[in-house]
Amino acid sequence: MHLKVISAGQKLPDWLNAGFEEYRRRFPREMRLELTEVPLGGRGRQADTARAVRDEGDRMLKALRGPEWVIALEIDGRQWSTEKLAERLEHWRMEGQDVAFLIGGPEGLSDACRERANQTWSLSPLTLPHPLVRVMLAEQLYRAWSINCNHPYHRAG
Repeated sequence: MHLKVISAGQKLPDWLNAGFEEYRRRFPREMRLELTEVPLGGRGRQADTARAVRDEGDRMLKALRGPEWVIALEIDGRQWSTEKLAERLEHWRMEGQDVAFLIGGPEGLSDACRERANQTWSLSPLTLPHPLVRVMLAEQLYRAWSINCNHPYHRAG
């Protein structure tokens, strides 16, 4: 099973890359977590922000392999508890379903990404910095995996 994070933004601070890598390396070989970064669209005073978001979305959609179950991370998406995420992760694993998570840039995801998504998910009703979302997502996916495997990482409950 592959879990693929497709995120707008490159050349992030080392601490963000290290955070994602810390959780990525903890996954077993049979459930790989990978990150694909796509460049942000041009921004500045005279930039066409709508076009930048569309361009980011086009690059994100091109990074899909095709048959993945696609989840758009959106502030107004459905919220899941960690335990619910663990249930979903186990369901995807049992179905042999690869999953792709789309994380937009500062202005969010393009309409095309939202339309391609099979569902939307909100990590929080808070507005989170988009680069930090990838680390939080990796941690929650690892925590969900640990629940399913009775690994001691998740001690709540």
